[in-house]
Amino acid sequence: MEVQLYVYDLTRGMAKAMSQQLLGIHIEAVYHTSLVFDGIEYFFGAGIQTCYAGTTHHGKPIEVVPMGTTQLPMETILDYLESLKEIYTPESYDLFAHNCNNFTNDFAMFLVGRGIPEHIKSLPRRVLDTPFGQMLKPQIDASMRSITQAEVPVENRPQASGSGTSSAAARSKQVPPATNGESLAPSLRYGKVVNPLSLNAVQEYLAEASDAVVTIFFTSATCAPCKLAYPMFDNLAEQHPNALFAKVDISEAQDVAMRYQIRATPTFITFSKGAKQDEWSGADPQLLKVNVERVINETFPPHRHLTLKVPTLQFGSMRPITYAKVPPLDKLTTKLGNAASQPEFAELRTFVEKRSDSPKDAPVPDLHKISGTFTSSVLSLPVEIRFAAVDLLRCAMIDPRVSGYFAEENKPKTIPALVNHVNNLKDCPHNLRLVTIHLACNVFASPLFVRELLTAEDDSIAQLIQLITSSLLDATHPTARIAAASLAFNLATSNYRTRREEGQDALAEAEQVELAASLLETLSEEENPDATKALLLALGYLVYCAPEGGELFDLCAALDAKGKVEACKVEGGIAKEVASLLS
Repeated sequence: MEVQLYVYDLTRGMAKAMSQQLLGIHIEAVYHTSLVFDGIEYFFGAGIQTCYAGTTHHGKPIEVVPMGTTQLPMETILDYLESLKEIYTPESYDLFAHNCNNFTNDFAMFLVGRGIPEHIKSLPRRVLDTPFGQMLKPQIDASMRSITQAEVPVENRPQASGSGTSSAAARSKQVPPATNGESLAPSLRYGKVVNPLSLNAVQEYLAEASDAVVTIFFTSATCAPCKLAYPMFDNLAEQHPNALFAKVDISEAQDVAMRYQIRATPTFITFSKGAKQDEWSGADPQLLKVNVERVINETFPPHRHLTLKVPTLQFGSMRPITYAKVPPLDKLTTKLGNAASQPEFAELRTFVEKRSDSPKDAPVPDLHKISGTFTSSVLSLPVEIRFAAVDLLRCAMIDPRVSGYFAEENKPKTIPALVNHVNNLKDCPHNLRLVTIHLACNVFASPLFVRELLTAEDDSIAQLIQLITSSLLDATHPTARIAAASLAFNLATSNYRTRREEGQDALAEAEQVELAASLLETLSEEENPDATKALLLALGYLVYCAPEGGELFDLCAALDAKGKVEACKVEGGIAKEVASLLS
């Protein structure tokens, strides 16, 4: 998609005519900017807003600047915008420090890898550098607020953005949390009720769902009892996206009623992999639920693990373990030596410093240049000071604007390059290894980064597993083992989410086996209780609901995984829970 920058003048010419007289300097405009692609305009005012291109209350743009082309799918773009809402809130708007141009610059960096023109970004600083600018700041801000904070008229809002729901949020609504007895979803093809209007349409749906469960609800507009079953039918469709739920109004689709000899409503028919199972009449919601879930469980038998009581794994937090603490930046940059004077490191430090106080007051630096620095000159720094540069990036990676950019950057990708560097470095210093593990943990805070990582067609996952394995085996540095166990937990839970929500693993079987082997080997010797718990949780999520009869369980049997887990001395019931999965 082609991306354009729309540039407006909030004063509609007054700044150009009167700025010299009021401020003592000449400015062309008080700039408002937005990004336009696929016919939609995106900007920041009363929060992140959208409208059909060219329909804002700012009138006609004074300039349209081609920004380049983005190859990112709309799903990814919407997920990134969703992550920015915690920073670009309506309350956070500040005409001089946190405005539409900051948002547009960040968004452009993500979409096309470069920011907006410098003369637009630097205008607030130019104004505030003048005595009159400082004095008139409150009045200027107040006079502009009604313009910058205006809502988009309803008729100008694109329907898709009006919901404020990203594709990721929509997917999360389709899949309920794992509960005891819930079957694994072989696909997420459905998740809502369909309404075929003809026999041909019904037969097409049945053909498409020939490998799944189908429930047809025969109803009519005049059937009052049918309304009792509507809420349950809709809920079942949301809770079981691996099954197809169809609602047929026989007063409109008479050919369907004739084909299935429907003489009364409501009537229900269930199918399993194309074969008819049950037919019954009556608007009993509980009978509907029992019959439908029985067919689903018979068609897709639940994993034996789902019959076990493992509350820590079922209901415990799967929030990624991250390392957000910012060290004393003066000491950190001192350790960089002469390299600290490089503009990219100076910008990164300023960003981390400001973000620690308030994310909205921290404009994102030029991430394209920073990426180039980390994939080239950082790797040529003296080996004993490289950790300081990586630690700076680790602090910045917590911000969704930064992690979003690095998730979608073109090759060479910065994070995999740094992980690969540590893996291949002979006699890697402990501090460099440790901060690289922390950096790798922090990328899991970004859903965008996790999705890109798990679907990458390169060796990024293999490199992470190698980093985990080599660090777990480092008996001389407990901090590295704890951090590696945390990274293993993040990777295992991400794989588990994919397993439960999509019915397939994100990690290849060989990768799971390698990761499990290193976890088990470390468990045998680990004495630190925090590391032991992290290792047990990582192993637990790795095997929980894994395909039975596969290489992962063969490995666990060969290494006496159950015995090793039962021997672990850790508070709580996690060891007992994981051991029950290995029985």
